[in-house]
Amino acid sequence: MGLIAREIERAGIPTLSMSSAWDITFAVRPPRAVFVNFPLNHQTGKANDPGLQRRILLDALRAFEVLWAPGMLLTLPYVWDPDDAGWEEKDWGPGFELYGVGEAMQEGFAERKLGRAQA
Repeated sequence: MGLIAREIERAGIPTLSMSSAWDITFAVRPPRAVFVNFPLNHQTGKANDPGLQRRILLDALRAFEVLWAPGMLLTLPYVWDPDDAGWEEKDWGPGFELYGVGEAMQEGFAERKLGRAQA
């Protein structure tokens, strides 16, 4: 998606990639990206939870306001299940840890965190 997003942006149209695969998004560096630490392919929320889906989408759209340079990544503060992170081992494998979260590769490019949107 990063290559496509860069071409669309080159034509003057802003893009936003939503991801539930932080490591891939970090490696590809699309022009503007939002990470949601949810199971793969669930970056807009849980099924049958329109309130959560709306908050995630509103927060994702706020990325246009806070991501000021190409390649920046915003992590949204949502948790799939606060009492069970078992899906992470299923999706990522035992002992997997997101690497690089919050660290800057160069000054001004640290991961940005955003507070939750109000419903």
